[in-house]
Amino acid sequence: MVQALLARVPELRLAVSATTRAQRPGETDGVHYWFISNDEFDRRLAEGDFLEYFRFPWGQRSGTLLSELDRIAADGRVPLLELELNGSLEVKEKVPNAVTIFVDAPLGELERRLRERATESAGEIGDRIALARRQKEQAPEFHHVVVNDDVGRAAAELIGIVTRELARPLPSRS
Repeated sequence: MVQALLARVPELRLAVSATTRAQRPGETDGVHYWFISNDEFDRRLAEGDFLEYFRFPWGQRSGTLLSELDRIAADGRVPLLELELNGSLEVKEKVPNAVTIFVDAPLGELERRLRERATESAGEIGDRIALARRQKEQAPEFHHVVVNDDVGRAAAELIGIVTRELARPLPSRS
């Protein structure tokens, strides 16, 4: 859905998240994620380099570097952040004009996708499903909710929301 959104809404640029997890085959540093060590993550966190970050129950940390937002703004574009729930709500609090969209996949579909991807152990898949179940309860805290039961339909709905939001004038700051 993110790729469909980026392809159809040229104003957007994806903010590449930093993560402490290991790089998977086929992933490129700086494209899919910034792959950094735990020590570097700690250092950058202490230096205030993150807009938001999250420690997943299975140990890895991921977050949005402020330098990514600066890079996108310097290009005259609008940042798109693909975040987990807590990071999204933190951005909603910190960034006045941020628009949050909760993408809700049915749990059975989420489990199928995780098993098909085959990059997590059975225990990690169970942890992810349990986390998703808890996160569904927070969907009402988002500006919009898109149910990803059919990728094409959900992507079209997402594109519509983003296009409408980008067309709205920003509130006055006086």
